[in-house]
Amino acid sequence: MTNDPRDLTVLLAHLGFRAGRDALAAFLTHAHKSRLGPTETIEALIALERRAREATNLASRTRAAYLGAYKPLDRFDWAHPRKIDRALIERLATLDFVGRGENVLLRGQSGVGKTMLAKNLGHAALLAGKTVRFTTLAGALADLLQQESLPAFERRLKRYTRPAVLILDSC
Repeated sequence: MTNDPRDLTVLLAHLGFRAGRDALAAFLTHAHKSRLGPTETIEALIALERRAREATNLASRTRAAYLGAYKPLDRFDWAHPRKIDRALIERLATLDFVGRGENVLLRGQSGVGKTMLAKNLGHAALLAGKTVRFTTLAGALADLLQQESLPAFERRLKRYTRPAVLILDSC
């Protein structure tokens, strides 16, 4: 075996470790300097890899969700419009409705922030490990209606029925 961290990072990468080479090299340097024991080293290596896999998984689910750009809730102006129930939105952000299999309908005048709130709920679901799909209702219907056969339609329908959270926007 080798003591060169670069060689070890290559070997770990070949084993399927997702943590970046720089992170692995920094970890190995830290483990060596801190004189971690074998058990501590393995536990820390597993934790490093778990964090890397969770980050990769989140990035993949985020790309598949098609949320696009949106303003985070901490930048939302709760004073306008005055009819938005902040406590209700914060309760929805806990995602308890997902576990119960319930739907949420955000309705209101144009420009009040329905899409932004829906995208924030989608982002909260992604952070909670859920799968999310965001699209417009018109886009989903057009997509489904373009399918030329029933089997193709059924395959495409899975795009909208598999995610734990489906967000259909009216825009």
